[in-house]
Amino acid sequence: MTTNDVDAGTNRAQLEANMTRIEELQQRLVSALTKKRPIPNALNGPEATLYAKAGQAYWQEALQNPAKLIEQQVHYWGKTMQHFAEAQKAFAAGKMEAPENPGRKDRRFSNPLWDTHPYFNFIKQQYQINGDAIRDAVESIDDLDPTEKKRLRYFAQQITDMMAPTNFFATNPDALEKAIETDGESLVKGLENLVADVEANNGELIVRLVDESAFEVGGNIATAKGEVVYRNRMMELIQYAPSTEKVHETPIILFPPWINKFYILDLKEKNSLIRWIVDQGYTLFVVSWINPDEAYADIGLEEYIEEGYLTAMNVAREICGTEQVNAIGYCIAGTTLSLTLSLLKKRKQKLVKSATFFTTLTDFAEQGEFTPFLQNDFVDGIEEEINNTGMLSSFIMARTFSFLRSNDLIYGPAIKSYMMGETPPAFDLLYWNGDGANLPGKMTMQYLRGLCQRNEFANGEFEMFGETLSIKDVDIPLMSVATETDHIAAACDVYRGVQQMGSKSKQYILGGSGHIAGIVNPPSKVKYGYSTHDDLGLEFEDWKNAATQHEGSWWPHWEAWLKRRSGKKTEARVPGDSSYKSLAPAPGTYVQIKAVKQKQ
Repeated sequence: MTTNDVDAGTNRAQLEANMTRIEELQQRLVSALTKKRPIPNALNGPEATLYAKAGQAYWQEALQNPAKLIEQQVHYWGKTMQHFAEAQKAFAAGKMEAPENPGRKDRRFSNPLWDTHPYFNFIKQQYQINGDAIRDAVESIDDLDPTEKKRLRYFAQQITDMMAPTNFFATNPDALEKAIETDGESLVKGLENLVADVEANNGELIVRLVDESAFEVGGNIATAKGEVVYRNRMMELIQYAPSTEKVHETPIILFPPWINKFYILDLKEKNSLIRWIVDQGYTLFVVSWINPDEAYADIGLEEYIEEGYLTAMNVAREICGTEQVNAIGYCIAGTTLSLTLSLLKKRKQKLVKSATFFTTLTDFAEQGEFTPFLQNDFVDGIEEEINNTGMLSSFIMARTFSFLRSNDLIYGPAIKSYMMGETPPAFDLLYWNGDGANLPGKMTMQYLRGLCQRNEFANGEFEMFGETLSIKDVDIPLMSVATETDHIAAACDVYRGVQQMGSKSKQYILGGSGHIAGIVNPPSKVKYGYSTHDDLGLEFEDWKNAATQHEGSWWPHWEAWLKRRSGKKTEARVPGDSSYKSLAPAPGTYVQIKAVKQKQ
């Protein structure tokens, strides 16, 4: 027996063992999938009526203008036939190579075989032809409501992305090559990853994006020194330890969004906004919100404001002996900060000296990329889910956000994990992204119905605490920071809200990058840059064209603005040196609470 025979026998035995293991994992997968809890149909995707309305509009137009339909079909058939003929010609000539024009570039098709191998190149180009045909068909529908057309455009793109050949083993050269090289071992590891993800989420398929074992909150992330100095059922208030002998008199309170955990602002020392603020000589308080469960079903924006914002402000004022604080609100916490400022205006209380908003929406007249998810059918589905569980679970929100970038956050990671058998990376940002929070039922519906759908705050109609709140009531000095490629709070929408605020002293900054990277942009990296312009009376595009471009981080620009509103220097305050003693070291206990998993 030769060495080759031994190697072949070994490979065959390994392959057979892997196939047996795959059968066992398939049985585990089927068992895990049976544990999935049903959720309202509206949350699983678009209603059938959306496609029915689109199809009705398409065929009605076709009957009225049959030439248009014929033209589209003939164009599609012609491109497909030409494509097939070119491939046949290459095969007949004995050329195992792609045509001279391999089709347009797409980072999903980075393997050279997509351009050089006739089989894979044919599949790629046909997929692109199909995608173009679907998009053209959607755009050709003239007699459809603009909102429904925007939704149809979105869902059509989702279907196109889902059907990409890279998402299927038989048409993914990377996965095929890896399986052959490893004698099927990559398939076994991939199926193990798949089964583990489904089992971990009670039958729900949620792609694990990161190696969670690589991080520990308070261990190697969220390590800035500080103490929890106050706690109630809504939040823990963290006072961070000073790093300078003197600090500005007026303290800062930072309100992070409660959809995620606050430590995005303290992932690691070199990009920690929390550490940077402290190093500039400020007393900094950060709110760490509770991760609610079904017991918080009746908690609304009122409790977030009364027991969160106002309580935190009063505690900070007592600790520092000041009449006012400077406040920061990020995303939904910025939206709620604006509600709080309106309420304080109505109550004639001047607790806040200045406000800073990070990627904050206050005018929801335009729903942007969230249009598909803010129509009644989807929101009705959320309300049904809330009526059943008392909350909106983290996994529903995470899945919704993921579909805005499905190739990056769903299909790409799934290919690497399930087809290639790769271990998810140890990436701190993705770890934070997966460490989500649930939302209380009442608060969720107030936000979706009152703010997002009816735009009551911008319209001066949002009722709370017996007052009618309005965006025009926000009249203290403010700075708003938006980011250029934000998928959640579009820069133009942020700008429109700032324009309507009543402050006589307000600034708008447009930073580079997106919702997270554009905010967590430390000066040491000299990345992205930002734009400024004083005239907020301009239309957004005119403002952009007239704005001055600056290199590097916007942090120093903001700090120079904040310094003028922070008073004289005083002795640094040490957490626990007042009547509010330390309850726990930072990052506290609430941040450790994980989102509630789906129940059976």
